[in-house]
Amino acid sequence: MKKVLKQVMGSSMAISLLTLSISGAALAADTTTTTTTTKAPETAPTQSKNLIVLIGDGMGPAEVTAARYYSKKFLNKDRLELDGGYYVGKATTYSQAGPYTSESGAVTDSAAAGTAFSTGNKTYNNAISVSNGDVAKPYGSVIEAAMKQGKATGLVTTDSIVGATPAVWASHVRQRSNQNAIASQYLNSGVNVFFGGGKVNFVTKDDKGKRTDKNIIPDFEAKGYKTAYDKAGLDAIPATAGNALGLFALNEIPYVLDRDDKTPNLPQLTQKALDILSQNKNGFVLMVEQGRIDHAGHANDLPANVQETLELDATFKTLIDFAKKDGNTSVVVTADHETGGLSLGINNVYELNVDLFNKEKRSYEYLDAILKTAQTADDVRKIVADNIGFTDLSDEEIALILKGDGSSYGRGGGYNAVVSKRLAVGWTGHGHTGVDVGVWAYGPIASLVKGDIDNTDIAKSGAKVIGADLTAATKELQDKYLYPLFKVTRDNKTLFTAKSLAEALDIKVTWDEASKSVLLTKDSQKLSVLVETGAITENGAASALVGQVDNGKLYLPLEAFNKLTGKTFTWDSANERILKN
Repeated sequence: MKKVLKQVMGSSMAISLLTLSISGAALAADTTTTTTTTKAPETAPTQSKNLIVLIGDGMGPAEVTAARYYSKKFLNKDRLELDGGYYVGKATTYSQAGPYTSESGAVTDSAAAGTAFSTGNKTYNNAISVSNGDVAKPYGSVIEAAMKQGKATGLVTTDSIVGATPAVWASHVRQRSNQNAIASQYLNSGVNVFFGGGKVNFVTKDDKGKRTDKNIIPDFEAKGYKTAYDKAGLDAIPATAGNALGLFALNEIPYVLDRDDKTPNLPQLTQKALDILSQNKNGFVLMVEQGRIDHAGHANDLPANVQETLELDATFKTLIDFAKKDGNTSVVVTADHETGGLSLGINNVYELNVDLFNKEKRSYEYLDAILKTAQTADDVRKIVADNIGFTDLSDEEIALILKGDGSSYGRGGGYNAVVSKRLAVGWTGHGHTGVDVGVWAYGPIASLVKGDIDNTDIAKSGAKVIGADLTAATKELQDKYLYPLFKVTRDNKTLFTAKSLAEALDIKVTWDEASKSVLLTKDSQKLSVLVETGAITENGAASALVGQVDNGKLYLPLEAFNKLTGKTFTWDSANERILKN
């Protein structure tokens, strides 16, 4: 999403704000913090040829417990697959205060958490593997580092494949919502396997997509990617395919409760990815995400949440079975955060109605369109009875469903609130929470992630166990790209924050109080910008370039920085980044 800022204010106000912000030689000092890249142990001995990271998006301790209760009650299993001696500790999940909101970072989103466990660096919510600050820099992920070793790599999810959790491993953008850019970056990422939903970001509106340029699936096929759109297509991909792109839904893959036989499940997607990636003699790195635990948590749909968590557990078995047979694979499991603030037990009643956990036939998502057609109380009674078997709804419960829960989930939210109360579970809201999340592991990585760790330790330990160099991968990216804060003017010109971008390019910035001008100097080149008008002079001569002041910050066109540095930087508007070479 482009960050389009307000246009220039009246010149006297602009000068006033600018003067307040500069204090001597400083001009509109940055208010955000830039994270320094964490140096991975570059000389650590390789302990595993393969690395697998399994993420339960939104899977906090209560979600795991609820799934275990279900397993005991309805599957006649005393424990989950995760409970088989693999639990090693817990991880903190906090992010950083960001440049776009007032959030402190105590509660993370998937983008910041994913950046942490894929690259080993903290960043702000919404950032996809880039640093904090007005001029962000890209961070290399374990997958990007592993490709330098000649390893095969893959991303598998039940969410959109361009969702935050998969995106952080193979793309870099300031805003996670820029999903078309993420899809485009995948094309040149070198990742071998992409399985998930999100077809809308690969095709144009003619194919129910969101792209305005072109359908990029043929570009993947031209690079040798075998494509699939359903289970039959997945099954048809041979293990020797090398590269595969599977897009099994326009957006997210449907919930377990809502799928038909044409849609592959997560264990099936994972097994196919393993079949393909394990052909590489140098090994592989695979990230697998059960992404819809999070979505069910946001909606407060516990029965759907449990089924998604059980699917993660089944996927874990698939991965562990492979790892044990292979003998040279490390597996680590964690979550990016908890979602919904789930509590098992409510209202001071020491009870949990587990016997009702299996009654729901379809998720709220499927039911929502049906609930919207309800006109009367009897309509609601029939819909609810058909879906979950409750035939004794009170007038109060019916009113709540018809009115909705006051959130964006509407009647679906009201329905979930009624179901949750009957199941004796509670939720603090529809967002993420800041609780620690569990960590499970198998293989050599287990000793590296044991105890109380931070989510960044997942990346550092993953790189260490396969001998990958995160620092080198990051340097290669930072030598190529910058991700600056920018604004687009009414005449469609892109401008960049003068002070922060200048400093990133080793350009000296000073303030001339007498002329109310900003002076930018590098080597023998000098640009002076009169803040009242934005007029620019180059080495004392008038220039055709013009800057702007917005909220006390000076913005300049990229050509100004090219003149100062003698370089030819270019602006990649689709990916919202500067190409340095």
